[in-house]
Amino acid sequence: MSETTQTEQTYSDPKLAITKVYTKTGDKGTTALVGGKRVPKNHARIEAYGTVDELNAFVGALVVTVSRDAHQSTEVNWFIEVLVRIQHELFNLGSVLATLPEDLHPKQPRVQAADIKRLEEDIDHCNDMLPALRSFVLPGGSRENTDLHICRTVCRRAERRVIALAETETVPEYSVEYLNRLSDAFFVWSRWINRILDREETLWEPNRAASASAGR
Repeated sequence: MSETTQTEQTYSDPKLAITKVYTKTGDKGTTALVGGKRVPKNHARIEAYGTVDELNAFVGALVVTVSRDAHQSTEVNWFIEVLVRIQHELFNLGSVLATLPEDLHPKQPRVQAADIKRLEEDIDHCNDMLPALRSFVLPGGSRENTDLHICRTVCRRAERRVIALAETETVPEYSVEYLNRLSDAFFVWSRWINRILDREETLWEPNRAASASAGR
């Protein structure tokens, strides 16, 4: 454990002892939330934190790509640290989404305003280096760019899933705002990484469609 003691920690550490991967308890199409209540596996709450989990996997793949392919520099190393931090924040978000409001405890991992503020600072740090956009951009130019666009679109879907859950149940404070800001971050970083890698942006050109020249 770090120098920070258990009593000083903001969130409780995981208390797990996973010795068996399969339990067969979900074979009939239900799963247990953190508090023990069982719900169908297609329940809106499962869809919400399941999509957050999916996003986390894509961010993990992005970390591997950046670590392997990008030229190592202070900026790239900073970005890898940011992405790993986001993975932890997404797991915190998944934890609180997987818990009914009445089962939450004070040190339950979650996302908070400080996480959003840090994201905004990271967005501004990269956006200040970018030229103004004159058109929409398409995924392309580098594998890192396309991976970031994948993260952006999955993040948007996670946001929609949490909003759908909010129509019928209480959702954790800051969860929608965090995902909204994170999708913005992925967009800015997709442009920023191409600049770091010295790759061209792919701008949207409507008249490159087949239909635009069909009548010529």
